[in-house]
Amino acid sequence: MAAPHPERTTAGVGPWPGGRAEWPEDERYDPELLEHGDTRNVIDRYRYWRMAAIVADLDEHRHPFHVAIENWQHDMNIGSIVRSANAFAADTVHIVGRRRWNKRGAMVTDRYQHVEHREDVAALVAWAREAGVPIIAIDNVPGCVPMETFDWPERCVMLFGQEGPGLTEEAIAASEAVVEITQYGSTRSINASAAAAVAMFSWVQQHSPLVPRAAELPGAGGPGQLAG
Repeated sequence: MAAPHPERTTAGVGPWPGGRAEWPEDERYDPELLEHGDTRNVIDRYRYWRMAAIVADLDEHRHPFHVAIENWQHDMNIGSIVRSANAFAADTVHIVGRRRWNKRGAMVTDRYQHVEHREDVAALVAWAREAGVPIIAIDNVPGCVPMETFDWPERCVMLFGQEGPGLTEEAIAASEAVVEITQYGSTRSINASAAAAVAMFSWVQQHSPLVPRAAELPGAGGPGQLAG
């Protein structure tokens, strides 16, 4: 696996250097972006690419976990959760309940992330059973399992509740396990979008073949060794 490299820019890029004569002959590239520049919120690998080409490429290596969020009160965190799902290459985000959700926090990442609507928890359960995917709830209720000790199924649905009330009783009952994020301060809970990012990272650490290992990082001396 190639060692990761830092992103060259976060502010976007201008027109393709050299003008039209130097444009790459590759159908993945968008002539409009090549001519005028690309200021989208995408990694360097996807600069100047057509949106459909980016989605197709992401589909080649999405992780087999899904994310579901109960949406009964227009939770403002949903957009941020979609953005994190895109960052961690989740398969699909399922919006459970109200179809409408605030997309501002997604920072346009919903264009590249598969997002589907489920009318209610029962509909999500029906889909999960048909797909053979277990539902894992994330909440801090009695009897839950600390995330540090939990073995994530490789294929699963991470189910999150509303900011404040958390998951409904129906959602808890439909889940095969309830996992909590261990906290060490005085607050009873952390932000829903932050909790979702922590859970996705926990899954990635256990299962993703794309996680860089110590020996593959620049300057690393090998497993268990500090770079000097």
